[in-house]
Amino acid sequence: MSPSDPDPATSEARSDREGLERSGLERPGLDRAQLVGVTIGVTSDRRSDELIGTFTRRGAQVVHAPTMRIVPVTEDDDLLAGTRSAVADPPQVLLATTGIGMRAWVEAADAAGLADDLLAALQGAHVVARGPKARGALRAAGLPEHWTAASEQTAEAVEHLVAEGVEGRSVLVQMHGAADLGELQPLVDAGALVRTVTPYHWRAPRDPAAVDRLVDAVVARSLDAVTFTAAPAAVALLDAAAARGVRDEVVAALAAGRPGAREGGVLACAVGDVTAAPLRAAGVEPLVPARWRLGALMRELSDHLVTEPRARVTTPAGELVVRARAAVLDGRVLEMAPGPLAVLARLAAAGGGVVPRADLLAALPSATDDHAVDVAVGRVRAVLPDGVVRTVVKRGYRVQAA
Repeated sequence: MSPSDPDPATSEARSDREGLERSGLERPGLDRAQLVGVTIGVTSDRRSDELIGTFTRRGAQVVHAPTMRIVPVTEDDDLLAGTRSAVADPPQVLLATTGIGMRAWVEAADAAGLADDLLAALQGAHVVARGPKARGALRAAGLPEHWTAASEQTAEAVEHLVAEGVEGRSVLVQMHGAADLGELQPLVDAGALVRTVTPYHWRAPRDPAAVDRLVDAVVARSLDAVTFTAAPAAVALLDAAAARGVRDEVVAALAAGRPGAREGGVLACAVGDVTAAPLRAAGVEPLVPARWRLGALMRELSDHLVTEPRARVTTPAGELVVRARAAVLDGRVLEMAPGPLAVLARLAAAGGGVVPRADLLAALPSATDDHAVDVAVGRVRAVLPDGVVRTVVKRGYRVQAA
């Protein structure tokens, strides 16, 4: 790649920034208190700065715990052998599965002095992209695609190639970090001569302790949402929970946070259906944007968190919104311990109705009697204006709704 060529990674980042501007997330003058009181878990390694920056600029707190990391294999012997094979015997068909993989492959070839030869060898191939990101990387490398899978799934691309006819044809597949070779079996069964190159791998996280803390936060339901931008990241979180014996608790918390639920769970948000697949297999229905892009994920999640807090009620002192780790009254964050916050959430969710002591006691797992409820209510009252929480004699408590 020559110095004058545009950097595909920079081009992709620029495209996403433009997408953020179009979506309104980066519009000048946008409400920077939009997500005040919200706490979001971010599991991604690559490009996590964009997620974190967008959420924090809107007032949210972020818990960052990459559950996996991408490791390019620029000096991998198998990758270099595959590259040399492609140069010596150019494929008739090229299937690109990921944008980062195509870029990493060209960069590895460039480091070995083979980039020009590789791109020349691929020029004559019938090029198929698994999705728009792979398509963008192909075009940046000067390899226009002939077809792109609408579902962004390898299975659809393979099915398309089989339908076109691949018997006796040389098919080179750029694999992704968590690829399943079984997905390519239909090509082999159809008579294709299949070769693969894998320019990067998924590896264990750099900070396993941070992942453990994220797991604990999900179990405690002290996050409003957690984001996933790759299927292996979702699998890794579930595996980390299983290793600690709390997988069922994590699944229950994420399932309770599904879109439309009012159960005090943690909302899972996936960038697309491919990323959502392992969550759905576990019984979790995540929030998925209509357009499978990072900018769309950030916009969709932000809008959802604004309109769907854990509880909301209008009081004489202003609107009271309850989040996972804090309450917000008339735009002011009220810091509370988990117990009093859980009690306030029950009261706010009732919308001014009376909440029996037994229900409030159930919100305090470690409590055993009504005295604990009275103490928690007292702590709630200490941070709220007088009269917002009322005692209903012999019945319980309620929020004074406007």
